[in-house]
Amino acid sequence: MLSVIICTYNRDKYIYNVLRSIAENDYPYTNYEIVLINNNSTDRTEAECKRFQTDFPQVTFRYFVETQQGLSYARNCGIHNSQGDLLVYVDDDARVNPEYLSTYARFFESNPEAMAAGGPIIPEYETEEPAWMSHYTRQLVTGKLYLGNHEKEFPHDAFPGGGNSCYRKSVFDRVGLFNVELGRKGNSLIGAEEKDLFDKMTTLGIKFYYLPQSILYHIIPEKKLTQDYFERLTHGIGVSERYRTKQISPSKYRNRLFKEAIKWAATLVLWTGFALRGQFAKGNKLVVFRFNVSKGLLGK
Repeated sequence: MLSVIICTYNRDKYIYNVLRSIAENDYPYTNYEIVLINNNSTDRTEAECKRFQTDFPQVTFRYFVETQQGLSYARNCGIHNSQGDLLVYVDDDARVNPEYLSTYARFFESNPEAMAAGGPIIPEYETEEPAWMSHYTRQLVTGKLYLGNHEKEFPHDAFPGGGNSCYRKSVFDRVGLFNVELGRKGNSLIGAEEKDLFDKMTTLGIKFYYLPQSILYHIIPEKKLTQDYFERLTHGIGVSERYRTKQISPSKYRNRLFKEAIKWAATLVLWTGFALRGQFAKGNKLVVFRFNVSKGLLGK
């Protein structure tokens, strides 16, 4: 059985549509449940969930409130309250394709050794994509993930996006739950809880796979394209990495600082390439990105 876990915080504008996209999948509704974790929303999330239950009574829908603020708390609440042996995490501001659930179910049934997987994340803008967006900032801001049309193991240093991922429930017995010191908390843009989890899996030799037919379309509102959001997001990445690596060991943190120096060199090379093509907005945005990450990494 699949448990589709949706953790939400003040996304009443989007929550009904993602629930509907799951209910309209080609997978039998008797073979899955939806587990919604409301992380203290103050908007109309509960009312939208009730509307969904009225419109799709055939779907097993279970609703919980997680009072401890934070995405990792909500994700762990989903683990504790799910009845399935496969846990599928879906973002609350997205929609999925009709083959989404059946692709995950078929893959894990055919590959009993597989413990986790994820699929493409395709951004859908509510407005136009800004001129400063490049391949590098697009992945950062929108979570875009696309590794081609073939099933395969995720390459080194790559892992499924947190909003489109599936795990055997038993994997959490081996690696532990999501780190509650990491992940979004209210309007805070701290992250890295997925990276922390998949790093633990890699250390234990647990492989995870890319499934091109489980597609999530991630809605990108205009506010995520503002300068303020970009500044907070990129600084939050640095802060997250500082928390995450220091929790592991001082040497892990020093190694991350060394990698940051290498990333600065790569950023300057990329800026030069953009400048030579006259695309200064794209290059300058990369420098701002790197500067803010470094600042957060250094605790500033």
